[in-house]
Amino acid sequence: MVNTKSNPGLSQLDELCVQTIRFLSMDGVQKANSGHPGMPMGMAPAAYTLWTKYMKHNPANPKWHNRDRFVLSAGHGSMLLYSLLHLCGYGLTLDDLKKFRQWDSLTPGHPEFGHTAGVEATTGPLGQGISNAVGMAIAEKYLAAQFNKDGFNLFDYKIYTIAGDGCLQEGVASEACSLAGHLGLNNLIVIYDDNYITIDGDTSLSFTEDRAKRFESYGWNVQVVGGDGNDMASFEKALQNAQNEKDRPTIIQLRTHIGFGSPNKQDSHAAHGAPLGEDEIKLIKKNYGWDPEKTFVVPDGVIEHMQSGNAEADKLEKQWNKLFADYSEKYPKEAAIIKNAEKGVLCENIDALLPKYEAGVEATRKASGATLNALMPNMPMVMGGSADLTPSNNTQFKGVKDYQKDSPSGRYIRYGVREHAMGAVMNGICLSGLLRAYGGTFFCFSDYMRPAIRMAALSGYNPIYVFTHDSIGLGEDGPTHQPVEHIAALRAIPNVLTIRPADANETVAAWKVALENTAGPTALLLTRQNVLTLDQNKYPAAANMAKGAYVLVEQENPDVIIMATGSEVELAIAAAEKLAAENIKAQVVSMPCWELFEKQSKAYKDSVLPKNVKARVAVEAGVEQGWYKYIGDSGIFVGMKSFGASAPYKKCYEGFGITVDAVIASAKKIIG
Repeated sequence: MVNTKSNPGLSQLDELCVQTIRFLSMDGVQKANSGHPGMPMGMAPAAYTLWTKYMKHNPANPKWHNRDRFVLSAGHGSMLLYSLLHLCGYGLTLDDLKKFRQWDSLTPGHPEFGHTAGVEATTGPLGQGISNAVGMAIAEKYLAAQFNKDGFNLFDYKIYTIAGDGCLQEGVASEACSLAGHLGLNNLIVIYDDNYITIDGDTSLSFTEDRAKRFESYGWNVQVVGGDGNDMASFEKALQNAQNEKDRPTIIQLRTHIGFGSPNKQDSHAAHGAPLGEDEIKLIKKNYGWDPEKTFVVPDGVIEHMQSGNAEADKLEKQWNKLFADYSEKYPKEAAIIKNAEKGVLCENIDALLPKYEAGVEATRKASGATLNALMPNMPMVMGGSADLTPSNNTQFKGVKDYQKDSPSGRYIRYGVREHAMGAVMNGICLSGLLRAYGGTFFCFSDYMRPAIRMAALSGYNPIYVFTHDSIGLGEDGPTHQPVEHIAALRAIPNVLTIRPADANETVAAWKVALENTAGPTALLLTRQNVLTLDQNKYPAAANMAKGAYVLVEQENPDVIIMATGSEVELAIAAAEKLAAENIKAQVVSMPCWELFEKQSKAYKDSVLPKNVKARVAVEAGVEQGWYKYIGDSGIFVGMKSFGASAPYKKCYEGFGITVDAVIASAKKIIG
């Protein structure tokens, strides 16, 4: 007979459901012979209680706009989430659970957004999920402030996340949670799985701070629930308190036991990152009165009970749909903005709004700022911000109001010196399903953001990074701030559009590309220093930027091809003009975005870089890595081979040999 002795707040049927979640999780990990069984075993009661009694969600439509969001920041415990999705009716089958961590399954080792219905964010790298949740909470607050009207509460959802010791140890979580406390995100509820164990062993080895006091200092509502993780009466009181909190985000520090119920591995790191073993699982099941020889068992009544609220959830969504229909009649302008955002349309007349530049000089960061001034007042579904570098990044557009605790209708976020959090929070904002986010910092600090950039690329989130001070051209700040390897590192991440525009008009066109790119993140690499704004009658940059690379100076049967990006394009043009005076025909190619260029037809690519022209020179104020693909064995790269130096930017270019004369000499050397 199954042992369903109930714990506080759990009926016997509740207890049976909790055991089912535990055993499905154990069985999934064991069958895969890989995974993390301990966390799901300890957190099963809290997750069950949250999902079946408190969360507003509709398995029939996992994308309902006003659903509560659940983020499993402790993504290694993914079998907990997959078990819940199966039992609650999200379409995952028992066969899917049996394919945990297998090729082409819906149950990968860590949850992946867009891959499995009901997974709200890609988690796994610890700290990312809880930081995404902060962005999700910001998005809800903004949507509510922007669109809710008297009698029309369109957006009033909450964001729940389960985080573990690893999440709280990662620096990105500290950055994001500090920001969340400052912003008073009372719609954010974190359940902290306080089980005292990481892979190395007991947390006393490295993590002994008072976490409750730490979050109190952030300005959070902190509630500590002791016991063994099964006292759901106390947990529910904490949840109710969190839901009723008016001014602060909440963290519920829930004392749990990893591998709960395992006679030999509970409270041990042995239950963390490896299967429990068939003998141990049989022993656990026997102790609970389950048949130890059977796996992936869902007892009668469990699914019916866990899906008993689905009809009510479907009714809630239908009521919301009716509310939105009525809203659309009364507030057609606002409703149209929401409907367009659903389709990824941020502005219907973007081309008419784009600024146009005459020949002259302009830093591309300033051209970016002017483009934002032209576009953003017409794009209420785009939120901007900067990591404490607003005047340098030119990311704040005219008339925008700061997003703050007392002004959630503001669209400009002051992230502070928190680059990594900015990247992860931007991902969360984009996960709202309606909003886009852009954020700025110096390009060299993309290193701090790299994990969040990678998660955006992997998951298909579409934030826009405004990376200014893009090369040694920033000058006197010196090598600590001069990015030389960063462009190669960014290009190495799949699914990132890395755009380094040559001038103001390429920058304008780059913004259009970025705003229309919904498949992944876009990085704009912009100069601190002034660069030539090319004459559009002679060099139609804006018309061709979206192709990734194009011919600026065309030659019939060229002797040499000179390729360049960003601020070095003007060097390439000047070199071509001087070579022409010596009857050497140099075709100049601007290559602002390799990723876009690679998407073009073979015929187009061959027209830009004719295969019969082997003499090729590439110019870029970064390292050579990656350029071999375009210049080949015989090509010459004019760029950086070391870190930069502290000096005026013109002296830096001269000192490192990135000059017109160097390009000319390289071209002659190849031809010769």
